[in-house]
Amino acid sequence: MSRVESKGKQQAQAIADAGGVMTHRQILFVIFGLMAGMFLSSLDQTIVGTSMRTIADDLDGLSLQAWVTTAYLITSTIATPIYGKLSDIFGRRPLFIIAIVIFLVGSVAAGFADSMYQLAIFRALQGLGAGGLMALPLAIMGDILAPRERAKYQGYFLAVFGISSVIGPLIGGLLSGTPEILFVTGWRWVFLINLPIGIVALGIVLRFLHIPHTRRKVRIDWWGAATVVVALVPLLLVAEKGREWGWDSPAAFACYVIGALGIAAFIVSEKLMGDDALIPLKLFKNRTFSMSTVLGVLVGFGMFGAMMTIPLYLQLVEGATPTESGFLMLPMILGLMIASIVSGQIIARTGKYSIFPKTGTILMAVGFFWLTFLTTDKPVIWIMIGMFLIGLGLGQLMQTLTIAAQNSVGPRDIGVATSSSTFFRQIGGTLGVAVLFSVLFSRIPQTIADAFARKDVQDGIAAALADPSVATDPKNKGIIDLFQSAQNGGSVGNALDGDTSFLNNADPRLAAPFLDGFNNATVSIYWVGLAVVLVAFVLSFFLKAAPLRAKSALQENSDNEAALAAQAAAAEMGAMVAPDTASTPAVDAPESPAPRKK
Repeated sequence: MSRVESKGKQQAQAIADAGGVMTHRQILFVIFGLMAGMFLSSLDQTIVGTSMRTIADDLDGLSLQAWVTTAYLITSTIATPIYGKLSDIFGRRPLFIIAIVIFLVGSVAAGFADSMYQLAIFRALQGLGAGGLMALPLAIMGDILAPRERAKYQGYFLAVFGISSVIGPLIGGLLSGTPEILFVTGWRWVFLINLPIGIVALGIVLRFLHIPHTRRKVRIDWWGAATVVVALVPLLLVAEKGREWGWDSPAAFACYVIGALGIAAFIVSEKLMGDDALIPLKLFKNRTFSMSTVLGVLVGFGMFGAMMTIPLYLQLVEGATPTESGFLMLPMILGLMIASIVSGQIIARTGKYSIFPKTGTILMAVGFFWLTFLTTDKPVIWIMIGMFLIGLGLGQLMQTLTIAAQNSVGPRDIGVATSSSTFFRQIGGTLGVAVLFSVLFSRIPQTIADAFARKDVQDGIAAALADPSVATDPKNKGIIDLFQSAQNGGSVGNALDGDTSFLNNADPRLAAPFLDGFNNATVSIYWVGLAVVLVAFVLSFFLKAAPLRAKSALQENSDNEAALAAQAAAAEMGAMVAPDTASTPAVDAPESPAPRKK
């Protein structure tokens, strides 16, 4: 046995001997390990998103780039509940280590991909590891901290999320923009950089992540794992590709049917497996868990929808580079961190959290409502205020809904409850991105046509085309060619579906109808986001906020084991005393003297 493993077992035993109570120092060491893993996952997402255009150009597969994103999304979503259930059975630490290793193997493979098809396969492998990196840290927090204390430590994780969100686009832009680094194409380092970061994370986890675990003998829900794949893969696939295929196309209908059959098979499988199910159906009998899950889906819809569409707006309308758009997202991250830290401290001091789902959803609604007033002439500070308000709402919701889900179940189900909560939030996020982008691109042709019909826009275009300096400027060539194509019967309504570089540095009068049309289409999706978040606000009043438990899962498990041991000892003592009593010869009672005759 290695020295690290030996010391780790001693630490885990010390925690167990202390009745599951951990010191602040021990808690921080565990959190360092969890932060390292989460940093690896969150940094990867922001780096890759910034670099995808460069990668697709180099591998000659721009039309296939959606498959790279979809493959990662499908495997990470499916893996999330599987990691949660297996960690309940075998322990969090080994599953977390496995997740990091799988993620690193996928990263190295993606770094040497020779085609977009290979990259999609290797990103799917990365996603298998990312599912554990997203779900297990929250489950481990549920193990070592009482629900009332848990919120205080969420700020550490949100700091990791915030830092990765800021430096990720910067590093991604730097690496993908460099032709070659150490004889390797620059964009490949977008994936290879995970290796040194991951090795450090793995070292921290091996050194510090030691918590006691009592292994239980249960059935493994293979049918549940198989049917959740059958249910989710076609539905996630049509969510990502439906706009391209057509929502009523044969391929889309095939996905609907297969997904529906998979869901039915999954429900039957989970019912038959009972407590050993991948996602035990008994969890949904708890009103708090059910409502927090529904709210998680709606919040995920709004959160991912906003985080995916706002950077696109900043780049297209405000003219920001991918790196600059990452920095301009700082207000949302700042609002998220402020709200999370403040709400966490209040929850820790009062033990109450019922107010935060209400205030969180209403702040998100105000943020979306603010964004519905966007116009192309609004300063960038306008959209930053809206982002800040959405961040303030998200900061109160993300940790509160997870705490509510964890607090509603017993210690043995912490992992599956946490992963289920994360799982459904990801499902909501996927739906949010699919629905909002579908609304966006279906609205753009009409909003561009409406913009062209405005007299002020027509006058501006005519004046620009009449100016010789504008007509001969190379920066305007792409957009002028588009106008000439439109005069010959071509359509400008789909001009923003593909390459939008023709808008870069073009004369503002020529770009106006496209930017105005995109702005108005984007406002439409903010109305959709507002409607969804308002539904979440109404439902938040039905969330039954049970009092937060004062003990962690480790302490409760230790108390349960102590109680069982005491019962066993009492039963053994009873078994020892009973035979002795039975073997003692019975002593006849003395006969009562006969009554004297008077």
